[in-house]
Order: sequence, then C-alpha cells, then structure tokens
Amino acid sequence: MLIQILEITGLFAGLLCVWLLIKQNIYTWPIGIFYVLVSLIIFWEAKLYADLLLHFLYLFMNFYGWYYWVHAGKTENRDLQVSASTLMEMGGFILISLVGTFIMGYFFQSNTDASLPYLDSATTVFSFTGMWLTARKKIENWYIWLIVDSLAAGIYYYKGLYFYSLLYLIYMAMAVAGYLAWKKSMLQAQVI
Repeated sequence: MLIQILEITGLFAGLLCVWLLIKQNIYTWPIGIFYVLVSLIIFWEAKLYADLLLHFLYLFMNFYGWYYWVHAGKTENRDLQVSASTLMEMGGFILISLVGTFIMGYFFQSNTDASLPYLDSATTVFSFTGMWLTARKKIENWYIWLIVDSLAAGIYYYKGLYFYSLLYLIYMAMAVAGYLAWKKSMLQAQVI
C-alpha cells in the first residue's frame, strides 16, 4: 500500500516536473529533487538497482541543472537559451551510452539479483545522457527521453509498477510536446 501511495505521489511530482521543464521554468529542478527522493524508495523495493543508481545521479543532476540554468546565461545578461548539439557530440553521447549500457547490464546480471539488468541499465544510462542534455538546455534531450520513456513504460508495466508505467506513457507525449515547445523557443531566439 505504501508503495502505491509513493507511486501516485511520484506520478504527480513527475508530471509537474516535466510540465515545468517544457515551460523552461526553473522550478522544474526542486520539484525534480522531490520526485527523485520518492523514486529512490520505489526502485529499492522493486529491485531495479540500475534505476536506483540513476535516481541518485538524478539527484545530483537536478542540483546541477538548477545551478546551470540560473548562472549559465548571466554572463550575457539573459536567460540560458535552448540550443542544438552537433552531430559529433550526439554520436559521442550515443556511443558512450551504448557502451555504458552493456557494462552496467553485465555487472548487474553477474553480481546482483537485478530484474531485467540490460533493459534497466539502458534506461539508466540513456536517462543520464538525457538529463545531461536537459541540464545544458539541448533540444536533443527530448529524443533521448522519448526512447527512455518507451522502454521504461514497458519495464514498469512488466514489474507491476502500473502508476509509473502510466507516468512514462504520459512522459512520451510530453516529450513530443517538449520538443515542439523548445524548438519554437530556439527558433524565436535565433530571430532576435
């Protein structure tokens, strides 16, 4: 029962966090911190250790993103703008993420009782990539989140975490909305 209450709490905090992210609202970061703390308990109980590790990294990245969004654009006396990564940068991120997924999946399969070690590791490693791109306000973060959200929705459904599965299905739609909103913002900033 406690896990279901935490899942519902996480669902609403997660939705609010992503909605604020789409709006490029700085409060996405403290809400994200609360969401992470709730999720840590849930993933420990579900034995999804890669997700647990990811959420510890999310905790750090939420603080980093909050700091970066506040301070990065201030040297030019304007807010941090949405920008695009180069093809070389994205290729590097994808390659590192694939290697990281294999290494983490192998570790969890060999050394723990982890459930779905490679899929869980894929969502973890690619989520960290997405979080880095989000904190840096890179438009490609939304592509990564769409892939991660698709995988995670299936994993959580399979594990019986139905509220989190629903959350990630909603995140998929929000990733599309986020991409469109950020693309519009990026184009408007280029005109100015």
